[in-house]
Amino acid sequence: MKKFIVMALSLLVIGCGDRVDGNENGSGNNSNMGSTSSINLDNYNLTPLTNEQKHALAYMWNEERLAYDIYMNLNELYPTNQLNNIATRSETTHISLVRDLVSRYDINITNLVDYKQSYLASELDAMGSGVYGIQAIQDLYDTLYAEGSSSQIDSLKVGCKVEVVDVDDLDKYIAISTGNEALIDTFTILRDGSYRHYWAFDSGLKALGITDGCCSLGDEFCKTTQQYPNS
Repeated sequence: MKKFIVMALSLLVIGCGDRVDGNENGSGNNSNMGSTSSINLDNYNLTPLTNEQKHALAYMWNEERLAYDIYMNLNELYPTNQLNNIATRSETTHISLVRDLVSRYDINITNLVDYKQSYLASELDAMGSGVYGIQAIQDLYDTLYAEGSSSQIDSLKVGCKVEVVDVDDLDKYIAISTGNEALIDTFTILRDGSYRHYWAFDSGLKALGITDGCCSLGDEFCKTTQQYPNS
């Protein structure tokens, strides 16, 4: 059972679900960043993972890194506050939060077959930007990068897509995490962050004249604040 979640850790790292307020949209200053959210795994009883939960954890580390990589790489083509700020102020901590759990459980992030291999930090550190150990993530990155590299507007539309894919996967993985509070809390923080990132990209598109924002991509990517809370 979970004992409690530690909020506002002294590490001064922006938590995955943190609201960066105006900063993700390129307005405001650092004083508006809101409180830091994180998880202290020492305050959880880490129950054994099922293979399905190991898969979820490994997959989400790769998917969160995809978000960071694609935002940073598209930002090199089309410097945009949303891309830069979400990547550097939130996605880096998304990755670290999942990696902490992977390390604690000593599972291999790139081996989704038998999970007999152990966590290996050097293997992860050696991965270059846009390179992943899971083929489905690699294919997704390649597709989205090609789409986003066409224009600044397309790069922000890719942001909408990434966050919706993230939420869909997290909904699925939260549902299979019953009995593991550390996993549920980690995935919930990631999902809360993705809700807010979606609205940052939506605002960015509207500022560029795309009046429907993320909804311009069609029903699959058109969300309401009831579906994706923005506070």
